[in-house]
Amino acid sequence: MAKPDKAEQQKRREFEKEALPHLSALYETGFFLSRNETAAEDLVQETFLRAFRFWDKYEKGTNCRAWLLRILRNTYINQYRRRAQQPTPVDLEEVDRNYERLVETATINVQRDPAQELFANLVDDEVVEALEKLPEEFRQVVILSDLQELSYKEISDVLECPIGTVRSRLSRGRKMLQALLYDFAVKGGFIQEENPAEAGKSEES
Repeated sequence: MAKPDKAEQQKRREFEKEALPHLSALYETGFFLSRNETAAEDLVQETFLRAFRFWDKYEKGTNCRAWLLRILRNTYINQYRRRAQQPTPVDLEEVDRNYERLVETATINVQRDPAQELFANLVDDEVVEALEKLPEEFRQVVILSDLQELSYKEISDVLECPIGTVRSRLSRGRKMLQALLYDFAVKGGFIQEENPAEAGKSEES
């Protein structure tokens, strides 16, 4: 077998240095897109193969993770989406009602967005199940923003859609996630449910 030339060796070293540190981020995103460990592993492997093949297209000094996530997302669409189980349909009107209930009967006691606070506890099955129930276009934006912490511009590049669309989907996706996780959030102490009797007293006074 012929040894790789110096250019190929340099390409491999650069790729390992720039791309491989993002393995965990790609797997996390792949898992939440495919909702299957084996499929996520296959998706990540294919993403790295494609990324290495087109490494010369990567613009050095830019966000490598965002570039890899774009490849992963496109790979998912092209090869896995048709085989993936569709998310459970969500009653959007019911979600909106639950969200209004959350706003009216609970006091938010965290400094950052509750959705981001909930993602800090992603080991909980309730969060994973709720995230899987989000319609795909909202789920992707929430994952990229609150899990991978990409900027609006980076998400726009990954999803190939306007920044305004990213903002709109993220806002709606977070509301849906918060509504789906209302009971879990109260139980976990992220929000405090107001006692109806005490609420009545405060209104009288």
